[in-house]
Amino acid sequence: MNQSAIALLNSRRRKSRPGSNGTLDLSKAPELVSMPSLNGVPSLKGMPSLTGISDWLQQLGHSDSDLDGLNVIHVAGTKGKGSTCAFVSSFLGAHGKRTGFPRRIGLYTSPHLVRVQERFRINSRPISKDSFAKYVFEVWDGLSLSGQASQAPRYLQLLMLISVHVFIREKVDVAIYETHNGGEYDATNFFPKPVVTGITTIGMDHVEQLGPSLENIAWHKAGIFKHGSPAFSAPQESAVTAVLKRRAVEKEVLLKICDVNPALPAEASALVADVQRINSSLALALVDTFLATKAPKEHSSMTLQDVHRGVEQFIWPGRFQHVIDGNHQWFLDGAHNELSLQQAAQWFAKSAPGMQSNTLPFVRILIFSHLSDRDGASLVQCVAKSFQEVGLRMNHVIFSTYAERQYGTVRNDQCLNPPQLAFSPELQETYVKAWKSIDPDVGGISIESTIEGTLNLARKLGDQDSNGMQTLITGSLYLVGGALSFLQPNPPDLAEE
Repeated sequence: MNQSAIALLNSRRRKSRPGSNGTLDLSKAPELVSMPSLNGVPSLKGMPSLTGISDWLQQLGHSDSDLDGLNVIHVAGTKGKGSTCAFVSSFLGAHGKRTGFPRRIGLYTSPHLVRVQERFRINSRPISKDSFAKYVFEVWDGLSLSGQASQAPRYLQLLMLISVHVFIREKVDVAIYETHNGGEYDATNFFPKPVVTGITTIGMDHVEQLGPSLENIAWHKAGIFKHGSPAFSAPQESAVTAVLKRRAVEKEVLLKICDVNPALPAEASALVADVQRINSSLALALVDTFLATKAPKEHSSMTLQDVHRGVEQFIWPGRFQHVIDGNHQWFLDGAHNELSLQQAAQWFAKSAPGMQSNTLPFVRILIFSHLSDRDGASLVQCVAKSFQEVGLRMNHVIFSTYAERQYGTVRNDQCLNPPQLAFSPELQETYVKAWKSIDPDVGGISIESTIEGTLNLARKLGDQDSNGMQTLITGSLYLVGGALSFLQPNPPDLAEE
């Protein structure tokens, strides 16, 4: 039953992202209000994902009052959206255990790493396989999608509709939503009255869909601001801050920029990466506003104990994650743009030395894979430069593809659209040259055709030295998800709700 539900979802995947299309029919699209433009042309690529969501929800029988009852916390940004949402869930969970509110916390994020149910969480746990299948079939049948194609929701739109259906049926007290991509025309941006909205760090990413400039991207992200709902932002570049403030004025929204919250514990494994202090501080601002608005008066604020417990119980797979398997230490972060890759390299450089169990050094390995419309060679150079800046040398670098298993089998809920580009030998050689242009004296560089083969090679390199190895896996959430399917096929944090 679960496999059939996944198959239905996969049938709604599109083969590629839309590009610029001068003949695109936008008659059914939301109005293009004050979007920044390039040569007078709005920077919108393809039909907005928001199109059709409200109609489909009405078809499912979900009213505006049902949506208001979800008490939505909405988060957009470039880096740290998922972590911030997970911190919100963890802080609210700690407060709920002490006070009884909120009792049920919904969390919707993307993409998934190992299995699709990760996107739909109740109290930080994915919904069960049976519940997932039941809700997928209810939405599919409710929209009468059998045999339809052109008018049916696409993959991400369908996931969004399922999430709303799940949270309404599960009677959550709060629903935390991470945008898919962008904000203004994102499929998640149909909630008319979120309790509070938040913007994480904004940088140059998804330029083909949201660009071409940083200001364009910031404009899209700020699209989640709603009149009457307070908004908070992590510290931003001045150009981004200016756009956010202008959009806040347009939408008559009170916007506050968050500093690092002094209530956070000075020492905590979840906060080793400096950026997580920013993400958790933003999360606390969102939580404080939510509790002041929705919680019973006697329980309308966080205590210091709540904050520390929320940090202590925080788990977010694939982001600054550490997995230990004997003398093999794996550090995983799904960074896939320059800003996040710099942060991942800094986190590894800061964390790895403290994880050594003796004075003899580990073999240090980088596993990297990336395939998109970004300049992959520049990303490779970014990682190499970041290690150079912090004085850390990698003993070996392994470039992989997104193919997971050596015998070619594919998980049907693997979070991956077929790449438009191929992992050609030429591309991988380009990555090799890019690394050597920064670090010509690297101990060794290898190319592997599968993630499974890459992990086996890293283990072999570590076993050649009895001290073991420390391996950073980064460059793509697809790579990290594939690696976790081998390293933690049934991780404790994915125990079903």
